[in-house]
Amino acid sequence: MGVPNSSNSDVFHDWAKLPPISREQFAQKLVSNLSHARSAASGDSIELALASSTKSHSYQLKTSKSETKKLLSFFQSDRRVLGDDPRVQQGRGKPAPDIYLVALQSLNSTIVDAGKKAIMPNECLVFEDSIVGVEAGRRAGMRVVWVPHIDVAVEYQERQKDVLAGRTGMMKIGDDWQLGEIDDGWAESIPNLEYFDYEKYGIDILS
Repeated sequence: MGVPNSSNSDVFHDWAKLPPISREQFAQKLVSNLSHARSAASGDSIELALASSTKSHSYQLKTSKSETKKLLSFFQSDRRVLGDDPRVQQGRGKPAPDIYLVALQSLNSTIVDAGKKAIMPNECLVFEDSIVGVEAGRRAGMRVVWVPHIDVAVEYQERQKDVLAGRTGMMKIGDDWQLGEIDDGWAESIPNLEYFDYEKYGIDILS
């Protein structure tokens, strides 16, 4: 979603490089899967949040299509953290980890109230298309699945390991102790979302 100054409501579908099915069909499939997702280990439901660098006005433009609205409506409103969210300190956007940590706080504020155990950063999985977003996820102490645009993948194919560790140095913000290590197993790259391995991450999709 975080494409600056873009109002293209197809941005999610295009980024994900999904097959040529209608947006509505994809939305129905994805929502169905997510609504039945459980942890294979604990049996707990999978909690979801949206953390996007897109600001509120651009977000509304990008999600103007009914099919996109249906997809994103699966994320509860208080679990959507956008680039101008007051809960994120100004100047602390990606690659700083703040937006992901705020998203995690939004999850925990509801599940703890429901009597469930708080989710830790190392129990989270981030899906990202941007390099700074991968770094933000790594800095937050979360696992990351990088789904880059094909042009970005080609440009950074020789530095993919640096990207996955959050160590491209694209933006210097200090706190390098937050970064990952090369080949530490905490991030991977896949060509599109169809390649996501639910079983690898202990996620069961129940029928």
